[in-house]
Amino acid sequence: MNREKTLFLCSKMTPIGLYDYVFKWTDSLTERDCIACFNSTEMESEVLKALLVAKVPTILFVMNRFTDVNNIQIERALKENRMLIVILRRNEPRGRGATPRLRNEYVLSLCPHVVCGYINKNGSVFPLLAGRRNVVNLIDENAYLVAAEPFPSHERWTVTQDKMLLRMFYNDMGIHAIHKRLQRTYAAVQSRIHSITQPEELLKGREFEDYVLSLFNLQESDELILQEWQGDKSYGMIQPENNSNPDFVFRYRQDEFAVECKWRGKLSQDWVNDLFPPRRIDNYKHFSQIRHMPVTVILGVGGEPCNPEFLYKIPLEGIIPITLGNQSIVDYLYPLSSFDISTFLQQSEKHKERAYTHNE
Repeated sequence: MNREKTLFLCSKMTPIGLYDYVFKWTDSLTERDCIACFNSTEMESEVLKALLVAKVPTILFVMNRFTDVNNIQIERALKENRMLIVILRRNEPRGRGATPRLRNEYVLSLCPHVVCGYINKNGSVFPLLAGRRNVVNLIDENAYLVAAEPFPSHERWTVTQDKMLLRMFYNDMGIHAIHKRLQRTYAAVQSRIHSITQPEELLKGREFEDYVLSLFNLQESDELILQEWQGDKSYGMIQPENNSNPDFVFRYRQDEFAVECKWRGKLSQDWVNDLFPPRRIDNYKHFSQIRHMPVTVILGVGGEPCNPEFLYKIPLEGIIPITLGNQSIVDYLYPLSSFDISTFLQQSEKHKERAYTHNE
């Protein structure tokens, strides 16, 4: 914190044609520099990765809590004492009040130098920088107008290149390191990453599905069979109709039942609409009626997807009372230490009867 710091700022939705301007600046930095940054936009995230790969001393400012706990480059930088994470406390709910502006003003007061990537003139950062003499803009109006990196070519990616890309991607090295190593445009690298990897939220969802399957302990029971495991596949905006089906369909003896898995790091203020929008409830009902089987939502909250802090088991019939505010989700809190398939099915019947009585 005592070092002379340069703050990097960048607006959301930075056109990929401008990436080269920003990364020329990161390539010019050395271990004698000290860069402060946020991690709230895609470009800021990529710059952070480039700084860590280049071993440039870095200060990361985050709000309320640090969440990227499994980032390999961050872990390595912390161990080597070339990174500091500063956590700022938020008083107002996310995105409200003066907190975002106060955060930016506070960090600006700590940094004698400011370097800006793409700054949206209609955004909140632009007026904050107005009149400051310590600001350097990497991208001017002319650069924005002429920067048009070509669309990703259809040049074939070899298996070796894909392996390199995946290795670097999962080592959190960022798009710039991959671009330099494979000599592909940023657009081509970004397109290939999207094609052969899954977004972080999908990976977390899959990790929680694995956790739920481990609870059912399929290896120890000949009577419990996993019949279907839904994979959320898509091609661009095209998705198969069965993507809306529950994740699992089980058969226990002669009975079939379906399970939908959901994990959240924390429940947002609008968690009911996030988890149970009307269309999703209609999909569950339609599936239950067509397939003649009960549907249960298993919700994990907090901790990690592979080890949630709380587990809720919500039958389809219990969702509506929760969305209407007539019943608390706490009623469906499930003890993590006593998962048993017979108890699981018995409690589903009890919740079903309770929900029917409540609806009447």
